[in-house]
Amino acid sequence: MVGPTKSRQQLLRQLPSVDALLNAPSSETLLAEFGRTLVLEGLRAALSESREALLRGELDSAPGEDELLAGTRAWLESHLTPTLYPVINATGIIVHTNLGRAPLSESALSAVQSVAAGYSNLEYDTEAGERGSRTVHASELLKQVTGAEDALVVNNNAAAVLLMLTGLCSGGEVVISRGQLVEIGGGFRVPDIMAQSGARLVEVGTTNRTHIYDYERAITPETAAILVAHHSNYKIIGFTSEPSLEELAELGHARNVPLLFDQGSGALLDVSAFGLEHEPTVSAVLYAGADLVAYSGDKLLGGPQAGILCGRTDLIGVLKRHPLARAMRADKLCLAALSATLTHYVRNEALDAIPVWQMIGRSLDEIDKIAGDWVTQLGSSGVSAQVLAGHSRVGGGSLPGSSLPTRLVAIAADNAELLA
Repeated sequence: MVGPTKSRQQLLRQLPSVDALLNAPSSETLLAEFGRTLVLEGLRAALSESREALLRGELDSAPGEDELLAGTRAWLESHLTPTLYPVINATGIIVHTNLGRAPLSESALSAVQSVAAGYSNLEYDTEAGERGSRTVHASELLKQVTGAEDALVVNNNAAAVLLMLTGLCSGGEVVISRGQLVEIGGGFRVPDIMAQSGARLVEVGTTNRTHIYDYERAITPETAAILVAHHSNYKIIGFTSEPSLEELAELGHARNVPLLFDQGSGALLDVSAFGLEHEPTVSAVLYAGADLVAYSGDKLLGGPQAGILCGRTDLIGVLKRHPLARAMRADKLCLAALSATLTHYVRNEALDAIPVWQMIGRSLDEIDKIAGDWVTQLGSSGVSAQVLAGHSRVGGGSLPGSSLPTRLVAIAADNAELLA
């Protein structure tokens, strides 16, 4: 270690300048790979790091040209490494919000690649030979799968709910049960979204019990809608009660007040067939009388991130024309992946083709065999592991308190480093 400050200052003066490093023969490869602007930034970063190390007394000599250029390369490669990359989901949660939610099917991936590789008819009607609308993409498939009169795709379900409330309820009152004033991931709170939309919140009932007469008493000439927020990511148990959708729809229609439903999960298939708790499908909600339903594309639907609105033609028409619809619109990659995913439902092949449903529908015997194969493979690599019984959650803000039996591969703690 160097001692006096003067000695450190002498070492600092021995560092080459940026220009000297830039003009060194060894820099030619870096310049060819990364370009002058980035290389300059990398050289400055490498020199700055060396100066700080010298001032802290961590180096006995000033780094030479080769060492500084090696440091520059390391900085450049680190700087350009994508921050978003694939990981292994070993959590046991199928739709993991922090890990990207639903994996896409092969057809969805192929559709994205096809549309992304060149130009497309995103907003062009090739038959009419004139400008078209992106809202037509996926809408026919959504109508066919859900039975809705019309549909609109935006960039996520939070956007769908905000657009629904802003476009239909701004300046009016929205009646909702106190037991549904929830917060979901990222601080998305129903009361806050209501305020942002310009609608006035009217709370009825209590946290655990709300009755149809609570809604009846709350409806006034200022009421713009009744809103129901599905229990998609929370559960209230015990002494509870709330009106059925059919009851609320009957009340709303009698008073000429639309019933809006935030379904959330995007379930298009009956999950109870797999031993999970009942989750209302989008088509069932519409059949019960909801005028508009908002849900996600990347949860139980198994597609890309999207917010989907299905329901009455007149209400969807209002939202399509609202200025916010453009700000929240889905891009061509989302529409391509969503259309391909929905096609699986139309062809009655969702269970076999969509990864989320493949995992939900996988039998315990299949999982047991897969886990056993993993243990065998790990053992051949010197890693000690065993199969244990466990439970897996669907996740993604869906089916709270509900789980599927599964198998766990438990790895001995002292063998974990062998997996690196």
